[in-house]
Amino acid sequence: MGMRACGRKPLGSGCVQIIVVKLLLWILILLICWPVALLALVLYPIVWVLSIPFRLVGIAVESVFELLRALLFLPARLAGARR
Repeated sequence: MGMRACGRKPLGSGCVQIIVVKLLLWILILLICWPVALLALVLYPIVWVLSIPFRLVGIAVESVFELLRALLFLPARLAGARR
């Protein structure tokens, strides 16, 4: 299965429903207050680009925690413990 815009979730795990809900919410905002909907449509890519450094920091921190976890459980794994 391929990975899509829902982060790490595969396509079959509710990703399509999330996209549909977002689209329906945007259409609702468009009907209620179209300037806000258009502003959101224009600002979304800018906010997405500005969030990239924070995502990279999150990936780095998660990697460090996984390394620490692997080092912590290394003696148990060498002794033959299983998950």
